[in-house]
Amino acid sequence: MAGFHTKTFLKYDDYMTSKYAWENISHLIPKDKVIWESFYGDGKSGEYLTELGFNVIHKPVDFFENDLGDIIVSNPPFSKSKEIMERLFILDKPFILLFPSSKINTSYFRKWKDKGLQIIIPRKRIHFEKQINGEKPEGWKSVCNFDCFYYCYKLGFKKDIIWLV
Repeated sequence: MAGFHTKTFLKYDDYMTSKYAWENISHLIPKDKVIWESFYGDGKSGEYLTELGFNVIHKPVDFFENDLGDIIVSNPPFSKSKEIMERLFILDKPFILLFPSSKINTSYFRKWKDKGLQIIIPRKRIHFEKQINGEKPEGWKSVCNFDCFYYCYKLGFKKDIIWLV
């Protein structure tokens, strides 16, 4: 890529989850568990889950240094997916995480295929709100050019792939 300088390129991984992304799967999240929305972002995701009737812990604490709640439901930073998944399997607690569908093709996701991962496939593309330093960039439109799945663990669904309609 001519003219692309990695030294001046800043990578931001702050994409906030829309409420409808949690509404879509609210019927699949256990109501009797305390949710840890472990990646704080702008704080709205925890508010949305609370509005949907869940008991939620949502504080700006470090995921890698804490272990809260009974189940993790979150939209983590995609750039840290490998480290996040490694930590999740150490914690060995149920989770529902939004990740790009393409993550399923990575070598580190493939090595966990025997862990019992299950997938929820949304009926349409999930759009996120980008933020840089807590602010929505000027001219940003909440559109997404890739698909995401909900990757799940220890939820005991009857099927390994659930298609939302």
